[in-house]
Amino acid sequence: MPTPRQKRLQKLVMVMQRLKDFHQAQHAAHMAEAAVAHEEAKAITETLDAGSAMTALFPELYHRRVASALERSRTSTERARQEAQRLLQADARGNALARAYREATDLSERSAADRERLEFIERSKPVET
Repeated sequence: MPTPRQKRLQKLVMVMQRLKDFHQAQHAAHMAEAAVAHEEAKAITETLDAGSAMTALFPELYHRRVASALERSRTSTERARQEAQRLLQADARGNALARAYREATDLSERSAADRERLEFIERSKPVET
């Protein structure tokens, strides 16, 4: 039977796992945003290099769009790096909580085994009259 401490630790382990999953999802989303922005900058640069009539008429517009896309890529990459750090922190906390939960469970199991042994010894003793 789990003790109140074990129940609390088990709930905390589950919460930390959810938090870790959240940070993983955020990291993946930021990486995807960075990749999309980088590809957009690459596509605009290729259009500029091709030298179409529109790029000749509005070169500053194309250059601004490339700069904007590269800035979004850098920003998303930085956010992804921050999420990766948060993910590592959540993982470390989760591991510590899981370790504490295992220790509490082991302690509880040892205590139960000790009680069983004591009961067996007391039942085994001859009754003195």
